[in-house]
Amino acid sequence: MVLNLEEIWEQVLNNIRDEFHPVSFSMWFNNTKLYQLTDDKIILQVPMQLHKNSFLNNYYVLLTDAFAEVTGKRRQMECLLPNEVIPDKNDKNEVVDKVEDINNSENDYQFESNLKPNLTFDNFVVGDTNKFAKLSAETVAKNPGSQWNPLFIYGKSGIGKTHLMHAIGNYITEHNKNLKVLYTTSDDFRKDYTGIVTNNSAEYANNFKSKYRNIDVLIIDDIQYLVDAKKTQEEFFHTFNYLQGKNKQIIISSDRSPDDLKLLEDRLRSRFSMGLPVDIYPPDFELRCRIIKDKIGRLNGLTGKMTDEAVEFIANNCDTDVRSIEGAINRLVAYTAMIVPNKIDLEFVSDALKDYINKNPYISNDIITIQKAVADYYNLTVEVLKGKKRSANIVYPRMIAMYLCRMLTDQSFPRIGLEFGARDHSTVIHAVNTIEEDLKNNSQLKNIINEIKAKL
Repeated sequence: MVLNLEEIWEQVLNNIRDEFHPVSFSMWFNNTKLYQLTDDKIILQVPMQLHKNSFLNNYYVLLTDAFAEVTGKRRQMECLLPNEVIPDKNDKNEVVDKVEDINNSENDYQFESNLKPNLTFDNFVVGDTNKFAKLSAETVAKNPGSQWNPLFIYGKSGIGKTHLMHAIGNYITEHNKNLKVLYTTSDDFRKDYTGIVTNNSAEYANNFKSKYRNIDVLIIDDIQYLVDAKKTQEEFFHTFNYLQGKNKQIIISSDRSPDDLKLLEDRLRSRFSMGLPVDIYPPDFELRCRIIKDKIGRLNGLTGKMTDEAVEFIANNCDTDVRSIEGAINRLVAYTAMIVPNKIDLEFVSDALKDYINKNPYISNDIITIQKAVADYYNLTVEVLKGKKRSANIVYPRMIAMYLCRMLTDQSFPRIGLEFGARDHSTVIHAVNTIEEDLKNNSQLKNIINEIKAKL
């Protein structure tokens, strides 16, 4: 089956439509089109610089995933403004085959780095809380395989670990064209390894080895999700040893330090500590302000319009991680596209973000507040929640409370354990892992978590 560009774009939009509010969807996509589709590239034509920045910075993964689903092949994405388009009659007639026509063989292996080209060292904003992590990342990028192997970056979600990892990969590919860099997640590694067993195919196994061992740099994100996968841990151990034995660079990220990954095999944790463990802390007020100004400065139409008071308002209310800042800016961008103000002052930002700030679960939470919200939900007292009783109606709410404290605050495992009756940090890790695993398949638990968040 053959599709033309308009049909492909229509299918892509249908696949992502539910991810947006109808007003936002119209604002972003009504005046866009698929300009060109080559063997390795998606080129979109967008009406404004604002669209170009948002597609490349905020919706890159969403769009490239949707194109891969429609066409059966993953490609890099670019965006062109109307004045950047070079008319070419051939472009308008270009077509692409569906998945069954594109792939000569279902099991043929084609290498993809999975790197996001928009995540670089140049647009990583530096402050006291992440300065050492960036310096370490740059050192590894300039000398892959020769120093600090592995580089282990850890810290809570949403503070820049993934950005740094992509920046390392992009720097290496730019300055060492002959080096092969692979970015993946522990979840994808696990799925690929499970596929060997499921397919029971020597060809599939060979493709797995080609993907993970025939490379020069392995970047693997969120290694903590291997804690309950013993066989995958064993395969990763062998992959790690193989690459390190050949002086190939390994870069790993986690939401906790190697010492806190108690449910991983000791031999893996010891190898993670062999190189350089580097932690990143949540951004302080000064860094949050710089991040906001940097992101706003990259958006045409907003540059120079935002007052310092407006910047400080966002920084004060989005005080846990970069992700909450990005959410506020995305909301502000959508609001300004509809209102088009001459100045973005404190009053305007307060109005634009009033729903976001009131509902954002990452804002203004502390351990005491979370304990009270969970206790109220389950008709318990905070004292009982923190106490020694181990009946089922208390233990599970206690684990939910520990999970929320870890997700919604910047407190360490030991500190959370201390606030729950001086429990050991391993108890908190077990609680977080249990709730994370249950959330994968328990829709009722997801609803409970969301209800508790809404009350914070």
